[in-house]
Amino acid sequence: MKTRDRILHVSLALFNDEGEAETTTIDIANELDISPGNLYYHFKGKDQIIAELFQQYEHAIVTTLSAPITEPLGAKNGATEDNWFYLYVLLEEMYQYRFLYLNLDNLLQRYPDIRRGFKRIMQLKRAAMYAICRTLLEREVIAARDHQLLGLAENMTLNLTFWFNYQELVDDRRPPELVIHQGVLQLLTMVAPYLGDSELSFFRECEGIYASMLANLPARE
Repeated sequence: MKTRDRILHVSLALFNDEGEAETTTIDIANELDISPGNLYYHFKGKDQIIAELFQQYEHAIVTTLSAPITEPLGAKNGATEDNWFYLYVLLEEMYQYRFLYLNLDNLLQRYPDIRRGFKRIMQLKRAAMYAICRTLLEREVIAARDHQLLGLAENMTLNLTFWFNYQELVDDRRPPELVIHQGVLQLLTMVAPYLGDSELSFFRECEGIYASMLANLPARE
């Protein structure tokens, strides 16, 4: 791996685990066992590193968010199950760049380019969530009116955007797979009141999986 790529890889890990605000370029250089001058040769400061990581994230998330808009999900396993898997993939991708969400307000104030980029992402998130709800309606998986779809998509977008902040405040020691699974389950909880009996059974299965994951958590000291 090239030094520039290593810097980005290690920076992302430190920002996610230690917090972007608490991580300096010296910390990054020390973690890489390189001199600050070597790091400065590739990036003129932390701002450039953050900007490039955001570009990486935006490119990946835009592709993922566009999927249910360009082609409705649900042809393979059924609408409810396919959309559950999609939301899982989406949250996993967001988790990989969770430092952006955990320090969102601060980053948006400091970086106008990131603010503009996040606005584009938010619009696409809303469109993706509405596309999912519309597909579920058209395939008679849910029973809802148009204005309810808009509200449902809005609430799902809100939940997606601030889920990691909420989890960090509630319990910052939960393993990633539990955080992601509960996030998907929370989104399904919003859809559940509109589901029919057969699709509701899949939701109950997801609840059972989450309960099992909780039960298998190691005891804390």
